[in-house]
Amino acid sequence: MHNAYSDALDALLRDCCTPATVRALEQQADPQPLWQALQDSGFADCLLPESAGGASLPLRELAPVLFVTGRHALPLPLAQTVFARALLHANGVALPDGPIALASLDDGAAATLVADARHAQWFLVQDGERCLLLSAAAARAEATGAHGDLTLRVPRPDAAAPAAFQLPAGTVRTLGACLHAAQLAGALSHVLDVTLQYANDRQQFGRAIGKFQAIQHQVSEMAEQVAAARVAAQLACDSDGATPDPLRAAIGKLRASDAVTPVAAIAHAVHGAIGITEEYDLQLYTRRLHAWRVADGSERWWSRVLGEAVCAGDGRKAVELVRDWCEPAPAA
Repeated sequence: MHNAYSDALDALLRDCCTPATVRALEQQADPQPLWQALQDSGFADCLLPESAGGASLPLRELAPVLFVTGRHALPLPLAQTVFARALLHANGVALPDGPIALASLDDGAAATLVADARHAQWFLVQDGERCLLLSAAAARAEATGAHGDLTLRVPRPDAAAPAAFQLPAGTVRTLGACLHAAQLAGALSHVLDVTLQYANDRQQFGRAIGKFQAIQHQVSEMAEQVAAARVAAQLACDSDGATPDPLRAAIGKLRASDAVTPVAAIAHAVHGAIGITEEYDLQLYTRRLHAWRVADGSERWWSRVLGEAVCAGDGRKAVELVRDWCEPAPAA
């Protein structure tokens, strides 16, 4: 998953978003230098029309950019800001400066968890059909208390708060599922790469541990899960427009989230005790994987959505429905 846009972002993040930068931002360092570099690069406006100074990318072309943010465990909500700015512009709302996080509330829920929101200056919150643009202070976001966690808990807005605009219920959650599917695929790919490197470098009994059949079996299982997650992310983002198909996004998020637990477990098993130490980079990615796994609906949540879609269908079997969902639309 790469194109000219993702290659440019990859080069930028190699310089500006090192593991040391990620650690610093997890410890409340000033995010402005990194955000300014991203803002100046124009990536936050990828989905805006060219008339508004954007790149007018279709979602299919944006997918590799989202993938790269996952490969670098970007600790700022750039991907969420890209979609938020497109939604705000499309609905005639003035675009604020600074990173924007996307929040979606379930019916009856008192609050929701928003990934990568610690340094967000704005929150675009969907409550039913209401979409509210709130400053970080007005959103009343709270930390989860987990070590280095960038996820925040955002309570339900006051019912009297004025809506910025209206959207069909579930729109923001579908966008979040799509972008997190791509980010998960990117982070999973990086975890596989560092695990392969470690298995080839670590010596035991006079040879690399990657030469042992037990390790090879585990790594091959990782590779299967990572490949499946990447295909699922591509499916989630397979759209000529700026918004994903809801069922494709559901399939993509479900499969990418489903890969997190086995991939993270195998990576730590291969690395041993060093993998969980704060000084080693692996834990920066596996912690983020688990945060993104539950962001905007876990695999269990999206399994229910797909199950309900199958039950509400025309009697075809689930495999036939999924095949139809995944096939490209016929040419007009």
